[in-house]
Amino acid sequence: MRIIRLIETHFWIVLLAGIVLGLWPPVEIEAPPIVPKLLLGMMLFTAFMKIDALEIIESLKNFRLISWIAFVYMLAIPVVFYFITAIFDKEFAIAMLLLTAMPAGVSTPVLTDIAKGNIPLSMSLAIVTQLAAPFTVPLLFWILDINSLSINKLMILKDIAILVFVPMIISQIIKKFLPRTIERSQKFFTSFNVLILFSFVYITISSQREVILGNPAGVVWKLAALYLVFILLHIIGYMSCPRQNRESRIAVAIGSAYMNNGLAIVLAVSYFSPSILVLMVLSEFPWNTLLAPFKKVMEKIPDRSRRST
Repeated sequence: MRIIRLIETHFWIVLLAGIVLGLWPPVEIEAPPIVPKLLLGMMLFTAFMKIDALEIIESLKNFRLISWIAFVYMLAIPVVFYFITAIFDKEFAIAMLLLTAMPAGVSTPVLTDIAKGNIPLSMSLAIVTQLAAPFTVPLLFWILDINSLSINKLMILKDIAILVFVPMIISQIIKKFLPRTIERSQKFFTSFNVLILFSFVYITISSQREVILGNPAGVVWKLAALYLVFILLHIIGYMSCPRQNRESRIAVAIGSAYMNNGLAIVLAVSYFSPSILVLMVLSEFPWNTLLAPFKKVMEKIPDRSRRST
């Protein structure tokens, strides 16, 4: 139990260890391409095990707010980032479109809890955007008519649908028939997911180790650009709902910045160029290191909604 608590409390150390080991030449492993997909499916399955089907229906009660945030997440932000970055580099723009089009990560409720945000809202956004992703991601590439790469929109739809819906359906079936077993083991889910995420980070980083270590200068500017993108995503998410209280705005900011980049990596392996795959892998760095600074900043911002009441 103590180990479980340590993993949950210091999860960021575990994830950073995955990055370090992935870049460390003596630790070497070649995983088949199917492994990242399996790990991502396991993460989604474990996350959905903590969500009741009724919560999905419950999350739609505040339909106007959820619809607005989902529109900003899944359509507005990707299009804006694509056109802005396309001015400088077309391939980087495609990478940013892929990354920012991803749904809120399944771990965002945990991250929202750490940052003292609105957990139910975070859970709702994670559920709704995961369900929308199989349709919005191919739609974006079709609307923007990106023909510079041989992207099969229908195959992307199929892959995302399988990766999202299959774990969700299986988890709900198991919860239906083994409720007591699931209830007893639920305390292990978060730490188990952290360890799966560690494995995912390690495998994806190590798969691009030679590219990352072989061109330090190129990696530095890519990392700088990615950190800027992630910082902007925090700000845009926080500012997109000015009438909400601070806890809700924190939840929206985290959903915006901590997208399911694991799904982006899996799609990049199958459909995009190696340089775009490297950018998706490098996104693990800001994803795993910006939460602590964001939390510190939020602690210094007063909650105006409470002050006015």
